[in-house]
Amino acid sequence: MPEAVIDLRAVGVRLGDTPILRNLHLRVAAGEAIGLIGANGSGKTTLLRLLATLLAPTDGEGAVLGVSLRSPERFAVRPRIGLIGHTPGLYPQLTLEENLAFIARIAGISAAAVHEVLDGVGLGLARHRRAAACSHGMQRRGEFARVMLTRPDLLLLDEAHAGLDPQAAELVAHLVNGARRRGGAAVVVSHEPGRISPLVDRFVELQAGAIAEPGTGRP
Repeated sequence: MPEAVIDLRAVGVRLGDTPILRNLHLRVAAGEAIGLIGANGSGKTTLLRLLATLLAPTDGEGAVLGVSLRSPERFAVRPRIGLIGHTPGLYPQLTLEENLAFIARIAGISAAAVHEVLDGVGLGLARHRRAAACSHGMQRRGEFARVMLTRPDLLLLDEAHAGLDPQAAELVAHLVNGARRRGGAAVVVSHEPGRISPLVDRFVELQAGAIAEPGTGRP
């Protein structure tokens, strides 16, 4: 594991002539979790997509897990990154169990682990239900089960508490703390800084695609 899981140096992302992210300097060490805050449209989701290797920088240099975001090698580290976004990454016509079993097969993970993580997120009795027939909260739990199954070194959560009942909220802490214990890192986006404050070491605020005050204090 590299000393810095995330290392961005003057990184920018443009769509055509429109800058989305501008001159980002960000370093996240192994074992660290940061909270990412900012208004709608400030670039938070774009930054997560960049860190997930789904976008490449158009300016500056950046690396995740020791690999350049401009290099073809970034595709090799993608399985070590866990992203939970606004839209569930589940195949709607497959059951919850089938979704996770598919991931387990391609990742070389034991099939027994599928039942374990579904039980761990409270979906053991619903494992035969198609994802399309699940509530938003259940799909969210299914996403958490996917991340628990793959044990990523870089965890990216976009509004992780959205759609969760109070009983499921502790799963967010479980995922973040798990990544940190493995020597990885976590980036947690939230409109509720107070809610994630116990989970993170510091906050980074985005304003119009740029980092406003990277400091180490908490709101």
